[in-house]
Amino acid sequence: METQITPLRFRLLGPPRGWRGDTELDLGSPQQRALLAMLLLREGAPVSAPELVAGVWDGDPPPRAIGTLRTYASRLRRLFDPDRAGGRSLSGRSPIGRASADRSPSGRSPISRSSGGRGSGGRSSGGRGSGGRSPETLVTVGSGYALRVPADALDTVHFTRRIAEADQANAAGDLARARELLSEALSLWHGEALEGIPGPFAEAQRVRLTERLVAAQVGKLDLDVQLGDHAAAVPELEALIARYPLRERPRELLMLALWRAGRPAEALDVYLDARRVLVDELGIEPGPALTALHERVLAASSPTPATSARPAQLPGAVADFTGRDAHVDGLRRALADGGVATVAGVAGVGKSALALRVAHLMRADHPDGQLYADLHGAHDRPADPHLVLGAFLKAFGVSPDAVPNDLDDRAALLHRILAGRRVLIVLDDARDAAQIRPLLPAPGAGGGTVIVTSRHRLDLPGAHHVDLDVFELDEARELLVRVAGPERVTAEPDAVRDLLEACGQLPLAVRVAAARLAARPSWTVRALVDRLADRRRRLAELRVADLAVEAVFQLGYNQLAPAPRRAFRLLALPDGPSFSVPAAAAVLGVPDDRAADLCRALERASLLRSTAPGQYRYHDLLRLYARQRAEAEEPAAERDAALRRLIGFCIATARAAHLTINPGDGRARPAPAAGVRFADQKDARDWLFAQGSALLALIGQAARAGLTGPAADLLLMTDTLVNSGFHARACEQAAHAVIDGAWEHRDPRAEGRAHLLLGWLYYHSDRIGDAEAVCRVALHRARQTGDTWTAADALSRLGNCAYLLGRREEALGLDREALAAFRAHGDRHGEGITLAAMGRALLDVGRPAEAAEAVTAGLALHRELGGEYGVGYALYQAGVVLRDVRGHKEALDLHVEALDHFRSGGYRVWEGLSLFRVALARLDLGDAEAAEADARHALAVLREVGDPWGQGMALDALARAHAARGDTTSARAHWTEALRILEEQGVPEANAVRARLAP
Repeated sequence: METQITPLRFRLLGPPRGWRGDTELDLGSPQQRALLAMLLLREGAPVSAPELVAGVWDGDPPPRAIGTLRTYASRLRRLFDPDRAGGRSLSGRSPIGRASADRSPSGRSPISRSSGGRGSGGRSSGGRGSGGRSPETLVTVGSGYALRVPADALDTVHFTRRIAEADQANAAGDLARARELLSEALSLWHGEALEGIPGPFAEAQRVRLTERLVAAQVGKLDLDVQLGDHAAAVPELEALIARYPLRERPRELLMLALWRAGRPAEALDVYLDARRVLVDELGIEPGPALTALHERVLAASSPTPATSARPAQLPGAVADFTGRDAHVDGLRRALADGGVATVAGVAGVGKSALALRVAHLMRADHPDGQLYADLHGAHDRPADPHLVLGAFLKAFGVSPDAVPNDLDDRAALLHRILAGRRVLIVLDDARDAAQIRPLLPAPGAGGGTVIVTSRHRLDLPGAHHVDLDVFELDEARELLVRVAGPERVTAEPDAVRDLLEACGQLPLAVRVAAARLAARPSWTVRALVDRLADRRRRLAELRVADLAVEAVFQLGYNQLAPAPRRAFRLLALPDGPSFSVPAAAAVLGVPDDRAADLCRALERASLLRSTAPGQYRYHDLLRLYARQRAEAEEPAAERDAALRRLIGFCIATARAAHLTINPGDGRARPAPAAGVRFADQKDARDWLFAQGSALLALIGQAARAGLTGPAADLLLMTDTLVNSGFHARACEQAAHAVIDGAWEHRDPRAEGRAHLLLGWLYYHSDRIGDAEAVCRVALHRARQTGDTWTAADALSRLGNCAYLLGRREEALGLDREALAAFRAHGDRHGEGITLAAMGRALLDVGRPAEAAEAVTAGLALHRELGGEYGVGYALYQAGVVLRDVRGHKEALDLHVEALDHFRSGGYRVWEGLSLFRVALARLDLGDAEAAEADARHALAVLREVGDPWGQGMALDALARAHAARGDTTSARAHWTEALRILEEQGVPEANAVRARLAP
């Protein structure tokens, strides 16, 4: 019986405290706490006895200091491991591990059903307990000790991590996230670090941690000021200055916060107080940063020039603006009382058109003027905010002589002019937040409304953000109607759908296509679709007059630094619809964190879109453009190497996922490449389902590129996807791509593995004859090439097919061959599956004792392996076999336990099959009422997952329950429906149902 370890956790950022689970621990005397603190802060590294003595007693240790340390250590051991101290062993399970149901994203079973309930050798597993002694928490190392607790158990580790993550977010321009992380770090403090702990080690650590605390406080307040939370920052800054009066940075931030909050006199007082303290205490003047800020505040406090001009700079709105109703309404509501809104998105998505549409609709609400600036953010030379500010000031009537030279002074003057006025400002095509911050009204001081467009998502405090995506289908069709005319669109609905798909519903691409049709009345829509069919020529075709999709993509591409440019090119090479950060790292040949930075940079530039955390995709037209750049700028050898790196990574990761789900499976040998590793079965399955489409697309692409061996190896790792039923068509296409490539490149091993995959696919879709045929091809190729695992699994699958087709003796012979082959290969999972399957065949040929022996051995093996599916499958088959051998009560117990495993693992089909078996077992024991409830539940589950054989068998069980309760009318109705389903399946179980209906 496995025993769960209770996790330990400790707090050192304040009075030291410790917990075991939810129970607080008595950490003992101050010196014992000092010993504990030293060991914790060394984070698992050993500390020698002399170091401990020096750190705890500061050069004046007691006469028996070493003995005292040992006493403290003994007490801590008993405190941390009371079960071990009491002589009882704990399991080796990690205290931070987690167990959870292993479900596919939709709730369907990841293992498709096996006709006849016999099973297929599908591989799936859960975790298993170790049964050994647990590791000690406090261990002796030489003359000293080491404390082995997870890093997450210590609050100082969490604090350090949050600080590092905040630094990364700040560097990436995500100021709001950086502030959030620093706030989380500061929330971990509950007083002075190591409060009450004696000794020089504790004192040194206290100083170090306090310095980190102050730096984090200053950093967080700096971000508060940058993000516009000036009022909230002021009292915290004042408190920090009171504690550390000689630090200049908090005083600088306080000046800035007061100034930006419209309190310049108080900001100047802060400088005067700082100068007084520094001169009195240290005899020095304030530093250059504080002095420069003082001069800026003084300059900005000069009187505001009188202006009466009301600029009207808005360009004309787009005449045939289409769609975007929700975005227009949302922006108008968000800006009803002023403020800032940003519109971000890929080039050509219609950001400027939306901004100008909203601006013209809100023009009457801003009688004091409208300012507009094209900031040329996508060009090589973006607009200088210094010059833009000068133009804005002149538009308000400020004479050239009165326009300040300094950027900050120009911004301050614009703030004073805008204060209290209702002005609308449109800043189009901003490069980044730094470019536009000087152009915004002062926060909280009024000054109107701002709409900003950019290809980047801008980090602006308090702004309303709109991430603009491509058109909905109806919006794209409406634009086509407006430009090309309703008659042409109505006449060719199918061609119109194909045209919009070729344009990726990108507004600019749709507008260009519509303009081409409008300029050529003799063209049909289908004619233009045919011109766009060649993906290599599509971007060149999407050009009319001065509108060109490729040109606007080029502007964004030119902005990129060399490393993001390379990433943009290479990441477009794989065929999958999306990719993860680890996959991107493999393609680029860089570490994961570097790949994440590059992906985020491309996302900020709207050249990638994040579909989920750590997951990215291209717009179809951007992918075409990126591939063109790759072919023009990347050597063929590098493009080929990128694909090879990716498939190596995917094979390694898929193998790791497969072995996590299916412990003991022999197909998944250790891979040479590095891949992702998984903590548990759920993580492995989540990865497979999240990356399923990309994996299958990569298999086909690799096969077409001649990498048939790796493609076939990866194909065999997708059985969870095959069994799920969600990827049947894509799996079949990938298998045929490998077969075609294998024929072309004379690779019979890859061909055999692809045929085996088809065998799994056909078997799970009830195409038993087709499954048998392709498995025979797989077996022949495997024997021809010495592929022992494929041969073993082909034999097992052929045994399944023979059993379902009524050839029981042949099935038994094939099972025996498969069992020997799995054992020779070392595949214990396959061995257990085959033993369980053999039990059914042995029972049907009249050898019940051998059948019981086989299923018992299979169940014992799977219990040892610990796979959730394997144990459940073996229990299921054992219940069927032992029903007639050992009695109905044992069969019921086995099916109920199988049901528990399938439910905990999320195997919905097997849950339904087990439920109807439970119903039959209850009928055998005379409990018709409970049997009826289980049969109804089974029928509901099996209808949900679309299992016809299971539905027929559940209906049969339900009919038998009705008959047992005397309701023959309901029984005949259910048997009639069951017979129809089972006859359609062509399975022998139909005969038994037909016999029950005969009376």
